[in-house]
Amino acid sequence: MHNMIQLVKKKEKKRKERKEEKGQSAPRTDSPSAGTTLLPPEPRGLMEGMEDAGEDAGEDAREGAAAPAARVHFRVARFIMEAGVKLGMRSIPIATACTIYHKFFCETSLDACDPYLIAMSSIYLAGKVEEQHLQTRDIINVSNRYFNPSGEPLELDSRFWELRDSIVQCELLMLRVLRFQVSFQHPHKYLLYYLVSLKNWLNCHSWQRTPVAVTAWALLRDSYHGGLCLRFQAQHIAVAVLYLALQVYGVEVPAEVKAEKPWWQVFGEDLTKPIIDNIVSDLIQIYTMDTEIP
Repeated sequence: MHNMIQLVKKKEKKRKERKEEKGQSAPRTDSPSAGTTLLPPEPRGLMEGMEDAGEDAGEDAREGAAAPAARVHFRVARFIMEAGVKLGMRSIPIATACTIYHKFFCETSLDACDPYLIAMSSIYLAGKVEEQHLQTRDIINVSNRYFNPSGEPLELDSRFWELRDSIVQCELLMLRVLRFQVSFQHPHKYLLYYLVSLKNWLNCHSWQRTPVAVTAWALLRDSYHGGLCLRFQAQHIAVAVLYLALQVYGVEVPAEVKAEKPWWQVFGEDLTKPIIDNIVSDLIQIYTMDTEIP
C-alpha cells in the first residue's frame, strides 16, 4: 500500500509538470488547424505532431506484447482526457469517449486504424451520445494545440476539410464496428451514492481530515486510462476505488469487525474480495505505467 501511495504522488507530480509545460503556450480554439496520418502526406501542422505520436505507438505495437499495446492506449486515453478538459466536456462525456475508444480496439487491431484519429472521433461521438455536442472544428483546433503546442494554427484549407471528413467517416465506421452500442453505464452515479452513504457512517473528524472523496474521484477518472470500464461492472468499480481510497489514508469503517458482512458488500451482494483485488491490481498497473511513460 505504501507503493500505491508513492505512485499516486508521482502521478500528481507529473500531472502538474505537464500543466506547467503546456501553460507556457496557452491553448487556442479560435483558429482552424489540420492534418492526420490518414491524409495526404504534407509535413506540417497537426499531421506532423500526430505522425510523431503515431511513430511512438507503432514502435510500442511492434514489440508484440500486450503491455506495449496498453502503453499506446494509455497515451491516447490521456490525450482524450486532456483534450476533453480543454473542450469543456463534463466527466461523463469524457468517460464515454474513453470507453468508446477502448471498446473499438477490443473489436479491431491497433494496426488497423490510427489510434489518434479514433480518439478524435470518439470525442466527437461521445458528445452526441451524452448530449454535449461539439464542433469538429474545435476538436481539430484543440488536437492541433496538443500535438504542436508551439506551432502555428493552419489555414482553413483543403487539408482541414479532409481531416474533418475523416473524423466524420471514422465515426460512421466506429458505429458499425460497435453495432451502434455506444451508450454505457458509468460508475460515477454509484460512487456519488456510496460516498454519501459512507460519509454518514464515518465520524466527521475522519471524513474532514482525509481527502477520501477527492482521491476516489481521481482514481475513478484515472481508471479510464485502461479497459477497466469494459471488464468490470460499474458498481464494482465504484466500490473498488472507494475501498482503495480508504486504504491509502488508513481510514477504517466503524463497527466493520463486528458486522455480519464487510461494508463494501452492503453496496453489492455479488461483489467479492477477489473482484476488488483485481480492480485494485489493474489500477496499480495503470499508475505503474504512468511512471514509465514520459
